[in-house]
Amino acid sequence: MKPQTQQWLDMAHYDLRAAKHNFDTRTYLYVIFLCHLTIEKLLKGCITEFTEDFPPPIHDLNKLVRLAKLTLPDEMTRFVSEMSQKSVPARYPQTLNAYNRKDAEDCLKQTRRVAKWLEAKLKSNAL
Repeated sequence: MKPQTQQWLDMAHYDLRAAKHNFDTRTYLYVIFLCHLTIEKLLKGCITEFTEDFPPPIHDLNKLVRLAKLTLPDEMTRFVSEMSQKSVPARYPQTLNAYNRKDAEDCLKQTRRVAKWLEAKLKSNAL
């Protein structure tokens, strides 16, 4: 694994731990936001590892999947698409109470599943 890829992986782990902390402290909006960041950073790690390109400073998870040249399983594709739509609105006040415990719990569970899958790809260094 390239050193830069490991840095993306380390940052993703940090964000996932922060998401769990926010879940425990009932700040559910930030769980959603940090889950998005976790996936984003793992995808940027995949771009770093599997291509010769530097990951662009974008947040669109669907575009990052394409740039990483990945084909996610259908269930993950749906979740990643949903997450891509949730992150930007999560930055604005009208979404402060938009998510509840169940939303955050489901998001955390799905993010862990996607993270595990992406990490396995990175560690095997295989698309």
